[in-house]
Amino acid sequence: MDASFTPEQDGIRRTLRELLRSRLGPHELRAAVDTPAGHDPALWTALAEQLGLPGLALPERYGGVGGTVTDLALACEETGRFLAPSPLLATAVLAAPLVLALGTDAQRADLLPRLASGALTATLAVPGTHLATALALTSENCGNGGNREGRGESGGGGWAGGDWAGGGRAGGVQATRTGDGWRLYGQADQVLDGHSAGLLLVAAHTGGFARSRTLLFLVPGDAPGLVRVRQTALDQTRPQARVQLRHVDAELLGDETTETLPALAAAGDTAAAVLACEAVGAADQALARTVEYVGQREQFGRAIGSFQAVKHRLADVYVQLQAARSAAYYAAWATAQGERVGGLALAQALEALRTAAAEGIQLHGGIGFTWEHEAHLYFKRASGDELLFGPVHRLRAHAADTARLFRGREVTV
Repeated sequence: MDASFTPEQDGIRRTLRELLRSRLGPHELRAAVDTPAGHDPALWTALAEQLGLPGLALPERYGGVGGTVTDLALACEETGRFLAPSPLLATAVLAAPLVLALGTDAQRADLLPRLASGALTATLAVPGTHLATALALTSENCGNGGNREGRGESGGGGWAGGDWAGGGRAGGVQATRTGDGWRLYGQADQVLDGHSAGLLLVAAHTGGFARSRTLLFLVPGDAPGLVRVRQTALDQTRPQARVQLRHVDAELLGDETTETLPALAAAGDTAAAVLACEAVGAADQALARTVEYVGQREQFGRAIGSFQAVKHRLADVYVQLQAARSAAYYAAWATAQGERVGGLALAQALEALRTAAAEGIQLHGGIGFTWEHEAHLYFKRASGDELLFGPVHRLRAHAADTARLFRGREVTV
């Protein structure tokens, strides 16, 4: 592994940081999240047209930049630093890789250039609150109780399972054939940018109970029978929606032989690595703001940052942050090598962000608890991401189970 960044990567980080610093201050951030879309469309256009962020990790033949997951993760570290609300995560990290991995040649040629240019935004819609399960971050998504050796076996559910999508019973999203097409019925909650995305990749259950399968379907944002309602989220910078599908016509992503669940797991590991870098950027900014404040705030005739107790607390945050940064960078690099370490890196990064944000609120004193100050936004980002993609202890437990860390060992007291 080469730990140094390329000149191109440094240039992307520097340019993106300057752009966000000039266009996304505290007032602009609050104004953006209060818009119907939940983000500033003008800023999204700038990110897409000037920097090509939506297509950063897409092949050039589809209009992308042809970069790597590491490039995208480093860019998201900067967007995380400013808590930038945008469709980048849902479009470039969750949806586009699935279209690239599972789509037919015609679907790729039609969708990926528009996703890469930012003209089309997309998101992944998973039934209920099972996004972390669908992405195999907190458990196996094949419905076999985490038994990786049971993949493909009829008794264990294998990759043909996916009970989180409905399991052939009431609930979730059910897909039924209608002549040459498909029709969806059900509901998905906690859909990132679900109220504004131009395209939804909906995970739905088909085949009944005996021969159940989970497949992905393409649903346009203006499809008849589709009802989308923006929800009040803990983290306002990550807009979410409830999506109801009432006999909505849909197009199957790929074909019926497509192995959907392995692709979701691979996309989940990539997403975890990118989210880890994003959380590191947010934690770094929260720590920097706190260090700046304690250097200015005075008590007993001296800056509170000069007190040894304050120094020790901030030093602990710094050490935790640097460890999380190393794990996040390694995860972004390792994803291209086929290693699944994103979940573990995400757990460490989310814990570092939570610690940095909590210490920031405490050391800002009375002002840190107010709605007017932005310190609470970083704490909400950490908590919101844990609700969507965690929590931390489950991310670590699944990583340990995947690595068979405790299998066959006796615990003695």
